[in-house]
Amino acid sequence: MPPSISAFQAAYIGIEVLIALVSVPGNVLVIWAVKVNQALRDATFSFIVSLAVADVAVGALVIPLAILINVGPQTYFHTCLMVACPVLILTQSSILALLAIAVDRYLRVKIPLRYKTVVTPRRAAVAIAGCWILSFLVGLTPLFGWNNLSEVERAWAANGSVGEPVVKCEFEKVISMEYMVYFNFFVWVLPPLLLMVLIYLEVFYLIRKQLSKKVSASSGDPQKYYGKELRIAKSLALILFLFALSWLPLHILNCITLFCPSCHKPSILIYIAIFLTHGNSAMNPIVYAFRIQKFQVTFLKIWNDHFRCQPAPPINEDPPEVRPDD
Repeated sequence: MPPSISAFQAAYIGIEVLIALVSVPGNVLVIWAVKVNQALRDATFSFIVSLAVADVAVGALVIPLAILINVGPQTYFHTCLMVACPVLILTQSSILALLAIAVDRYLRVKIPLRYKTVVTPRRAAVAIAGCWILSFLVGLTPLFGWNNLSEVERAWAANGSVGEPVVKCEFEKVISMEYMVYFNFFVWVLPPLLLMVLIYLEVFYLIRKQLSKKVSASSGDPQKYYGKELRIAKSLALILFLFALSWLPLHILNCITLFCPSCHKPSILIYIAIFLTHGNSAMNPIVYAFRIQKFQVTFLKIWNDHFRCQPAPPINEDPPEVRPDD
């Protein structure tokens, strides 16, 4: 029988369920919008769909597993390890999708005339597949051996027990903090985040440089192109900022756990950090809805067509994409 649930755990479960109920429909709506609006069929929005798929999985899979771990059932060591790994996979997938989005925006402003020949749908699909394969390799590394099994086995044998250890399923019980800090954070989280910051700084520099040029009456198209790129880049940079804001607190707590084992970490801080990581999956659709006009229009059409039974006029496709002059 599972252990009884305290009032604090009940509140935790309620908040997690609320996050899931916002995250899953919101990100399904993002995927739906890209499917129905041809104007959203380019590399950037393909990467956004990949990010949305990861966020749907957080709400539909990771949050239920997190609730299970919070209840703390007794399980075999490797069973608990498999419960803990999905969040590592999906976090890495989100980071790599954000990095792909940043690189894509950089190419759009760096080589606008050659962008469509360089970033083809096939190459975008290969990049997305590569991101997910790499995410699985990074996230499943604990299953390949970098975990706490040896420590748990020693304690298990010291008690005179035999066979595979049975543990109270908790994340830190099975996942090595050396893996979380040295490999996950210092290699696969922090460097990509810093690289993305540098990329967006360069993107804003290139756009501002183009917009600051004196233009004649006949050269308004480049201004319109770079103005649109600036608006989209600001929205995507906000997504990156929210991701960093949501995930860095938990990684900092992991560093404290590793480098200062005797330091006290208030439980409320740990729970806030966990809520931030899961809540990040619910933030992105809200940003898209308020800051990217193509999503605003498409979300409204989906709402009118399928939920209000009042079909909206067809979505106006974007005019041919404006290209800057040489």
